Amino acid sequence: MTTSPEFHAPVEDILFSLEHVARASRIPDWDAELAREVISHFAAFAEERIAPLNAPGDVEGCRLEDGRVRMPTGFGDVFRELAEQGWQGLAAPEEFGGQNLNVAINGAICEIFAGANHSLQMVAGLVPGAISTLLRFGSEDQQRRFIPPLIEGRWLATMALTEAGAGSDLSVIRTRATREGDRWRIEGEKIFISGGDQDMSEGILHLVLARTGSMEDGSRGLSLFACPSHLADGSRNRISVLRIEEKLGLHASPTCQLAFDGAEGELLGEEGMGLRAMFALMNHARLDVALQGVAHAARGADLAQRYAAERRQGRGASGQPVTIDRHADVVRMIEEADAWAVGGRALVHLAMVEGSQPGGETFLSFMTPVCKWLCTEGGIRAADLAIQVMGGYGYLREYGAEQNWRDVRICAIYEGTNGIHALTNATRSLKSEGGAGAAAFAAFLRASGPELDDVARTWEEEARRVAASPAPAEEAHGFMRLTAMAAWRAAWARLEKAAREQGHERYLKLARRAVSMSGVGWE
Repeated sequence: MTTSPEFHAPVEDILFSLEHVARASRIPDWDAELAREVISHFAAFAEERIAPLNAPGDVEGCRLEDGRVRMPTGFGDVFRELAEQGWQGLAAPEEFGGQNLNVAINGAICEIFAGANHSLQMVAGLVPGAISTLLRFGSEDQQRRFIPPLIEGRWLATMALTEAGAGSDLSVIRTRATREGDRWRIEGEKIFISGGDQDMSEGILHLVLARTGSMEDGSRGLSLFACPSHLADGSRNRISVLRIEEKLGLHASPTCQLAFDGAEGELLGEEGMGLRAMFALMNHARLDVALQGVAHAARGADLAQRYAAERRQGRGASGQPVTIDRHADVVRMIEEADAWAVGGRALVHLAMVEGSQPGGETFLSFMTPVCKWLCTEGGIRAADLAIQVMGGYGYLREYGAEQNWRDVRICAIYEGTNGIHALTNATRSLKSEGGAGAAAFAAFLRASGPELDDVARTWEEEARRVAASPAPAEEAHGFMRLTAMAAWRAAWARLEKAAREQGHERYLKLARRAVSMSGVGWE
């Protein structure tokens, strides 16, 4: 049986970033001792139970039998343990049976989960976003019926948005919902649905974007529906799995094509406001994807470092054989991979904590596409570097680096391609709320240290030029690169300051590497 290379959760790195860089103590309900206890407990569970299924699940994959998806061996047992321990309801309100823990702790759990087993995290990890959407747009009755089974692990959730020919352009969605009394009937097909079916939970709550207006209405004719896999009488809703996609990575996460053949659904929120509800759901998911990128960067750095510390090749100045972590180019690659993890993590944590402050929503909205772009690009780069450090062994399945690269590659594509996030950065982010997001970002840069004044000034000048451009799409990639570089410099200025205060030599060394990376690997 295939086994996974040992997984080591970066608990101390996560806690340092939260406490000393993002200063999570500013969150009203922050409890440093509780945070350490919760994060450490989940890390132990991830190392002992979740991570060992990663490589075997990748090899076995999912299969479609008699119209139902069968998960790889052991996944159902571990998910039941996960649910019984309460991890599915970590962020949910206590009134529904959740633990109501803050965004920073939840972000830490997301990263560790993705690093241990991205496929399982993909299937289980949509529940917090679904609960958040129900809390914001669902009726009290819908919240009462739908949220508890999600918290208890009896149900999992999906986002059923994408259709053939309607990937990034949701205005051309053709799946239609027709009113029948208090219920709606949904007809159409959806593709690329993560966890579209599985045998780990009793049921699934599909959040389905469907058309209630005419095609001419475009995105204004879309509404969001709660469409459970099972109806109140226990019978299955009219939802069927047409196929499981065969993918480069995430083999243990079933990406399904679903048919809704008159499936019964309930309207969430107002009719015609589905896009608004959907973006609330997706913005939650996009920070999760940024942390997935961080998780793969950390995994790549760890695999490379541990391999290099044992692999002997060449001789040192004394003429004695040395391990390859003594060679300058290997050191460079390991440090770069590590810097992607540490810097990306700090940036997401800063966005989360700043966003939790009064009036911080504007900054968080601006930073979400930037974090998603930078952290996923960095995760891919770090995973690639790990293969390079390990040489031919990195190219082999048994050492873990090649799966790490295959699994992270999707992160730059799903939840909005990185090109779309670059376009958002060059258009809506600059102009929404009268430019308040751009102003908040510039203030964040300046608050990161006096060395960022010139960076902030250069960015502001370019932002004004791009905002006035008649063709912002042509400027989007270059402007996102500039924005990400500025954010990277700010994160590392804060990291370096915290490292000096805490005497953290590794981070001080990485800070020097991170500055040298500012013009490398960003294309």
